[in-house]
Amino acid sequence: MPELADWDSFYVIVGSAAGALIGLQFVVMTLVAQRPPAGAGVADAAAAFGTPTVVYFSTVLFLAALLRAPWRSTTPVAVLCALVGVGGAAYAANVVRRMRAQTAYEPVLEDWLFHALLPLTAYPILALSAVAAASDARDALFGVGAATVLLLFVGIHNAWDSVAYHVLVQRPKMNE
Repeated sequence: MPELADWDSFYVIVGSAAGALIGLQFVVMTLVAQRPPAGAGVADAAAAFGTPTVVYFSTVLFLAALLRAPWRSTTPVAVLCALVGVGGAAYAANVVRRMRAQTAYEPVLEDWLFHALLPLTAYPILALSAVAAASDARDALFGVGAATVLLLFVGIHNAWDSVAYHVLVQRPKMNE
């Protein structure tokens, strides 16, 4: 398919980045687990703030693999992207519910932006781009690419934010 051929390097780059970042996230969580923060609601906070980061990186990795496969037509790719977009939007809505329910940390504006608003923007863009592929596959791929990069950057921000929180906030509290 000529439409996807032009995106070869893009998905090799973002897919490789997502795969590497998934691995780094596991390393960081292993290091944090050696000195876990104490307190009620820590598991709920991890479900609200930690797990989604791995899901976003995994979504990027999946999309990169999906879009690099040698498809004969755009229809199966569009259907799978639409399903990922709809499923991801439902997941992101569940993350918002988890953010509200956890009691270990009071989210600030930046948290709502990167853990709620941006994922709730990226997944519908992905789904709508998949629907638009029926009429203009070439332009729809820009929407898929935008959603993919947005999820990658959200994951990078959230991973960094999580590490910074554990190192700069939780660790000093444990040393008191």
